[in-house]
This record gives sequence, C-alpha cells and structure tokens, in this order.
Amino acid sequence: MTPAQPTTDARVVIIGAGIVGCSLADELTARGWTDVTVLDQGPLPAPGGSTSHAPGLVFQTSPSKTLTAFARYTVEKFSALEVDGLSCFNPVGGLELATTPERWADLHRKAGWAASWGVRGELVSPQRCKELWPLVDESMILGGFHTPDDGLARAVLAARAQMDRAQERGARFLDRHTVTGIEQDDGRVTGVVTDRGTFPATHVVSAAGFWGPVIGRMAGVDVPLLPLAHQYAKTKPLPELAGANDPRTEASKPILRFQDRDLYFREHTDRIGIGSYAHQPLPVDPFTVLAYDQARARNRDMPSSLPFTETDWAPSWEDSRRLMPALRDTDIDEGFNGVFSFTPDGMPVLGESGALSGFWLAEAVWVTHSAGVAKAVAEWMVDGHARTDLHECDLHRFEDAQRSPAYVHDRGAQQFIEVYDVIHPLQPMQQPRPLRVSPFHTRQQELGAYFLEGGGWERPHWYEANAHLVTDTPRRDPWSARHWSPLAAAEAKATRERVALYDMTPLRRLEVTGPGALAFLQRMTTNNLAKKPGAVTYTLLLDEKGGIRSDLTVARLAPDRFQVGANSPADLAWLQRHAPCDVHLRDITAGTCCIGVWGPLARDLVQPLTRDDFSHEAFGYFRAKDTYLGHVPVTAMRLSYVGELGWELYTTADLGLRLWDTLWEAGQQHGVIAAGRSAFNSLRLEKGYRSWGHDMTEEHTPYEAGLGFAVRMDRGDFLGRPALEQLPPPTRKLTALLLDDPAAVVLGKEPVLVDGAPAGYVTSAAYGYTLGRCVAYAWLPAHLATGTGVHIEYFGEKVPATVADEPLFDPKMTRIRR
Repeated sequence: MTPAQPTTDARVVIIGAGIVGCSLADELTARGWTDVTVLDQGPLPAPGGSTSHAPGLVFQTSPSKTLTAFARYTVEKFSALEVDGLSCFNPVGGLELATTPERWADLHRKAGWAASWGVRGELVSPQRCKELWPLVDESMILGGFHTPDDGLARAVLAARAQMDRAQERGARFLDRHTVTGIEQDDGRVTGVVTDRGTFPATHVVSAAGFWGPVIGRMAGVDVPLLPLAHQYAKTKPLPELAGANDPRTEASKPILRFQDRDLYFREHTDRIGIGSYAHQPLPVDPFTVLAYDQARARNRDMPSSLPFTETDWAPSWEDSRRLMPALRDTDIDEGFNGVFSFTPDGMPVLGESGALSGFWLAEAVWVTHSAGVAKAVAEWMVDGHARTDLHECDLHRFEDAQRSPAYVHDRGAQQFIEVYDVIHPLQPMQQPRPLRVSPFHTRQQELGAYFLEGGGWERPHWYEANAHLVTDTPRRDPWSARHWSPLAAAEAKATRERVALYDMTPLRRLEVTGPGALAFLQRMTTNNLAKKPGAVTYTLLLDEKGGIRSDLTVARLAPDRFQVGANSPADLAWLQRHAPCDVHLRDITAGTCCIGVWGPLARDLVQPLTRDDFSHEAFGYFRAKDTYLGHVPVTAMRLSYVGELGWELYTTADLGLRLWDTLWEAGQQHGVIAAGRSAFNSLRLEKGYRSWGHDMTEEHTPYEAGLGFAVRMDRGDFLGRPALEQLPPPTRKLTALLLDDPAAVVLGKEPVLVDGAPAGYVTSAAYGYTLGRCVAYAWLPAHLATGTGVHIEYFGEKVPATVADEPLFDPKMTRIRR
C-alpha cells in the first residue's frame, strides 16, 4: 500500500524461515531489496514449522482465481529449482476420485474452473483412474479429474534453494533466534527484538505460520487464524510398490484425493502416505506450542508435529483399505498430527497493517501457494501494488465482528471440516448465526424471509409472504435450485410493476469530514466530486497501476461532509492510509441502516410521507437530501441499483424499525412487498450494474470493465491516473451474454468457449426474469461483436449464449429518470 522505498533505505526483517519466508526473501532480493534478514527460532533448513513436515501436495485448481494463480506460479518456480541435482518439484500430476454422483458432478464443475483459470485437466473414466493408480478398487469409482501438471513440492528443498539464492544477493538467514518483541515508534515499526539481539528494520514481515498470532500480539496487530492439527500417516512397505519408485524422487503416481472420505494419498517410495481431514477439528493454542528444543526433548521431531491420535485415525484407515484393498495386508508404520493454519474464510492473510506501518503479514499460507504469495507480497512491498488481485487475501477484509477469538475459532474449525466438502457458491456457514442483523430483522422473520449470510450479516434472499404472487415455477437443475426459489421471479416482477422494499443495511457506509475532505476524495477517486452539496457521484478507487480497487458512491451532504458507499473494510483501510491530518474517516455502517424503495410506484409511496418535493424536477437522479418521512429523519438518495425509480433511505439504527413500519404501512395501498437479494441480483444484472469483487477487481482497468464514464481525465491528478494515461487499447472487456435457451442457467466462474476453445470466464450470472433469459457477464476478447455465438461450459455441458449490447434493460434510462 505504501509507496516503495529506495533500495538503499529498505531494511527488511522476515520472521519465519519456512517456505513462505524463504520464498519472500528470494523474491525481494531479486527485486533489488537486498538488506533482508530472516529470523527463525529453530535450526535451518528445517526449523520446525509446518514446512518441515508438509507432504507437499500441489493441486492448482481452486474456485479462487487468485489461489490458482498462486499455485501455478509455485509449480513454475519450484520446477526450475534444484538442490544437489534434485528438482524441488515432482510433476507426477493429480487425480481426484468421485465415488458418489454428487462428487462426480462437482468434478465437472472443477474441470470448469481449471478451464477458466488456464490449468490443464480432463475428466477421466474409472478405467483410466485404475491405470493411473493400479491399487484403487475400480468398482467404487464413477470417474476422476486428472491434472497432469500438479505434483509434489519438496518444501524443505525449495526453501533451501531459495535461501541460497537470497544469500547470494546479500540476504542473511539466522536460526536459533527467538523473537521476543517488535519495536515501534510513532506508529511505525523500527525493529525486531530477539533473545540474541535487536535487528533494526523499516519493514517487518510475519511469515511465522501458526505462530503468526504470537508475533502479531507483540506488534499489537490482530492475526485472525486458527492453528489446527491434521493427521498424516505412512504405511509399512507394500510389495506392490517394491522397485516402482526411485528413492530420490519417491513418487511416480499422481497425488490422489478421495474427497468423499476426506482423504488424500501420495507415494513415499515403497510406502503410501495418507492424510485425513475426516477427524474432528483439533485446535492448537499457538501460545503453548513448544519451542524446537523442548519438542525434541519430548521425543518429537519438531514443534509442528504432535502425537498421533489413534482413535481419530481408525475410520480413515478403514476407508483407505476399502479404496485400496492392498492396504488390508499391511498396517500403519508411523503417523503424526501436523499443525497448520486456517482462517475464517480459508484464505491467506496478507498485507501491511493499518495499525502499525511497515508491519506486514504473510500468514495462513500453504506450500501449494507459497511462491505465488511471496511474489505478490514482494511486488506489493517494492512496487506499492501486486500484479495479482489480492482482495480475497487482504488482511483488512474481515469485519470487526469476524475478528473475535470465538469467531476465528468457530469458523476456522468449520473450514477444516469443509476442506473437501462440495460447497455451493451461496452456501452459508451455519455458526455463529445470527451474528449481525439489521433493525428490520424481526419484520423480515414475520414475512418468512429466507436468510443467507455475508460479512456476518443476515441477508434476506426471498420472502415466503410473497408465495401468492408466484404464477410460474421455472425448471431448475438440482445444483442451481439450491438456495433459490421461484419467489425471486415474483419479487422481481413486483419491483418492475409496483414497488418493493429492499434491505440495503449491509452495504458499507463511510463518513468523510474535515476541511480537506473534498481535495482528499478528489485525489483518491476518478470522477469529479467538486459539485454542490446534494450531489451524488459514482466513482472508482484505483491502485497505482490503474486497477480497480473498489467502486464507490459518494454523496456530498455538506461542503465538508461526504457519505461514501463502499465495498469492504479494506476500502476504509486504504483511505485511512492516505488521509491527511485534516480529514476524518469513520465507518458508520453499524449505527445506521438503509432501505431501498424501488419500483414505478416508489414516488407514490414516499411523497405523501414528506413535505419535501420528491418530483423528478425537484429531486433528480443522483441527488441527495436530508428530510423526514413521517417521524423519521432520513438521508434520501435518488439512486437505483435495480433499474427502477426509487430512493435509498438512510437513518440511524435506532429508528430503523420505525422507518420500515412507516414505509410498509404507507405502501399497502400500492401493493408494496419486501424483496430479497435473489431478485435484486437478477434486476441489477439486467441493468448491467457491476459488482466489485465479482465482475471487476484490481486486475482490471475502468476501460476494460466498461466504467470509463466514471473517469474524468479533465479535472486534475488522481491516484492511478499516470497508469491510465499509458494504457494500450483494451484487448479484453467485460461482456454481456444472454443464454439462448430460456430454461438454461449458469452461476458464475464457468469457462466461456469461443470457437470451441476457452477464451474467458463468467463473473456474475442470474436469471433475468424481465428478459426471460439467464444473463451472464464474462471477461472475453474485446473484438467479439454483438450477436457472436459462444458457449458456456456448465457441468460439462456446452450451453449456447450470445454476446449482447448493454444495458440489456431500459437502455434509455426512462424508468429511472421519471
């Protein structure tokens, strides 16, 4: 986030010499930051953390494009590293087995992700699975997903190879140094204290793995991760493997996943290693983990290796023997419970702390993603931004309510349980719920709301009270029918024809005040905010390379007071990092609430409740005013994310229920309904409104995303402008697609095929009930013309679609501007 310092001024201390710390030292020194010191409490090159015992499985394919990019770079980098003539990566490939119809369907979905993200993979028959792994019982298998470029990372060797390269460039690695404190002055890190001396630093990176919370506490920085123990065992030698593998490379068969029983397998020369996620979560307190020498004194290999728990292992051993009958004639030779890190959402924790400048986190990173993470963090530190979108990994992404020790424990443990589960993209975690509710929650329950969860908020997706409005029940495949209801169609129709209330409370609201507020926001965003109070402006936050960090709605409520509609806590952290002393920023989300009143009868509902003139002439589109609706003071903004006439109405949380009741009572004569996010998403896609984090990220520029209208190059400098000035014409663009078959649907992240070959991927998709077709937005080559036919691969089926002009609905904006 902070601008890169000159090479001679950057003094970096990395805490942790595992695979992440060594990779980061290599990446930093390769970029000219050579004053790098790496500290670890254990002996090198295997100091006792998770790296020292990692089985090294690298499966590249993930629902996260970012994690897949990290894994691809890890494979690329480790494949080019050698130690003593031995490659640091063994490309044996990967094989995932399906033994249930649900898993077989999910492997089709996974094959779609691979095609979307550029990973080689193919769905294979049970016979092919048997050819790749002769020990498996073919009769159990419905099919498999084979990824030939996956394989085994030799984590300790890779750490050593990168350590050697970094040392050649000037870095130093010091083992047997236990960190005892983090020095700081005036909000900036200044050094690291150890039991063997203090090391001055301008940048400190915690790459301490499951010890991350310990280091974070020393710095006064919260590290939301939960260490958990995971079982791994090795069999006795198997006659079937005798002579099959070179002892130096250990394995020749693909790494194998039997996810229906939470198991994975790899060869160790003539033995098989087995990892299990089938047992109960075994949380570990990082503050009580033994030091290296203490662990050795208790006859343990290393601090991260805990005693094997036989009771937990028994069911997994039976499942393993059922899959591989050859195991029935052998037994387990050795096993341990290895400690590694989980976060509430299963993603890494990366970035510079907002509480302590110069203190960075590179935590909750598995070997699979280690080199990719290190590259991104090094780019971030040296250049001020990464080339990979990191919003899913940003340490500021968590809400305050998601940082409590209880929340981190509960959700981290659930992530362990769900590692190999088939997860629907809308599937909410079950605990702890409800956590955050809007002031309207009681009324929503009375109306039969079906709640899903996001950011800790309970979010209504539809209401059973609207069941009488359903006139048709569209056919859906079982997957897309999960967390969906035909009520969404009825609610969308009622919004288009009458008026509906939408709970918009979970959308983040920031207050920006002070004499420098306007100049600050002008410098940070792309549009022109120098308008009279009462103006609302859609604008963008860019990073230094011109990528879209976020999109914002900024209302100027007074000369020095602005309300900003943002996307995540990371937006506040970004603005705070750049704010001058005469600007004050405050997150007001929790103390306020919002109702969207939208539909052609919205004015008929709202106008009788206020003495102010809500006509189009007096209260135009993208305007705001403070008023009263009945007894409730509100800030009304003439905005519409669904493409219909209406307002966003904001008030304080204590008055929220009164606002809902006032609008509900007044709306009865107009047929008002409460509508949920399922209808909302359908309506916004028909209108072509983008969703940051789904449709565009830091990897995309405004012109590629179709948001050039929000960039004013004629009004002075702003962050990211120099990069925009150097951009070549876009070669890709966010493209609207309409599925040809009125009954077909897709959900997002599917590959889009042009002339039979993958050319892009779907970002957002929803059925457009007004249009009678599923709408999908996708990143595709910019040259594709309207009317071009493409195919979207949905669970292995090629679904025809057509490139369409946007907006698909009401292109002249007559419904909003009336």
